[in-house]
Amino acid sequence: MSQSRLHDLIALANEPSSAKRRELLRGVTDMLFAADSGNAVEMALFDQILSQLADDMEEAVQVELAQRLGAAPAAPRGVSRTLAFGSIAVAEPILRGSTALTDEDLLQVARTQGQDHLRAISQRSSVSSVVSDAIVARGDDDTLGVLLRNEGAVLSRAAHETVVDRAAANPALHEAVIDRHSLPVDLLNEMYFVVEARLRERIMEKNTGLDPATLEAALAAGRKRVATQDGALPPDHAEAEAEFRALRAKSQVSPQMLANMLRGKKTTLFLVALADMAGVDFHTARRILERREMDALSVICKAANFDRSLFLTFALLILEPTDDVMLKAKTYGELYAVLPRESAMRTIRFWRLRRQTGDVAAA
Repeated sequence: MSQSRLHDLIALANEPSSAKRRELLRGVTDMLFAADSGNAVEMALFDQILSQLADDMEEAVQVELAQRLGAAPAAPRGVSRTLAFGSIAVAEPILRGSTALTDEDLLQVARTQGQDHLRAISQRSSVSSVVSDAIVARGDDDTLGVLLRNEGAVLSRAAHETVVDRAAANPALHEAVIDRHSLPVDLLNEMYFVVEARLRERIMEKNTGLDPATLEAALAAGRKRVATQDGALPPDHAEAEAEFRALRAKSQVSPQMLANMLRGKKTTLFLVALADMAGVDFHTARRILERREMDALSVICKAANFDRSLFLTFALLILEPTDDVMLKAKTYGELYAVLPRESAMRTIRFWRLRRQTGDVAAA
């Protein structure tokens, strides 16, 4: 940097007018971009000059500076960090694009600034897991949605679990969670019971494409999360289990007998038998029945290799006796016919995690 040019810029720094300050800004940044970024002494000088000027600049000038520095391949860290803590109009170009900021800088912003700043960080081309974890910890649901849609953001296993828990109570997050490529497969399947039908189809499609190694790894991770209990048992559960054991000892348990249990309004016995024959836990079976989750029931029945006619019988007995019950049963029957059994079996393996209390306890 020539001494005469530096002298002129320092002189301009004392000018009170906005126009002169903009001239100064452009002069310094032009010289910065033309300088050798590998020259540490020169870069430190630019950083010192810009940092001193930044505090005295009006916001419009700060915004212009932030836009230029945010897009620069190399920019001084000090002034970039100062701008990152400014108003969102100033901070956004820096938080979204500046490569000068370190994870330490981003963490401090994430821990002390508002949601607009968090959303700006969430849109960076890459976000480390430590920064993402801080955003998940403080971000509101809108911020989480921005972060989840950024595949360049790395989320830890714990952060993904938090996001899934949050999404269970907020449908606005469902699609962002389901579509996230890096979402662990066991957590993807936890979303099955809380999302709408079209998103359930996406989950099933993803399950169909799983290779065995990925499936086993996902199951192993899932065992560490699944609780051994998922709610209180009904008062007649012990009695129903004893009756089911007696029937099984006499070899009197069959898929067709399940329909008779439903017709006889032996609901708890039906659930005990269904859970045993399908290999899922009682609470999952009960949730499907209570919520009349026919598509989930179709997964269980298909995985257990029940006849389509038996599934339709279940549907007719479970659905509300409305005028369109036959139409609904017909629709579910068609869906059952096209559901690949392999896909159903892969999906149900995640639901079976809840039966593996020994694995859960050992995890």
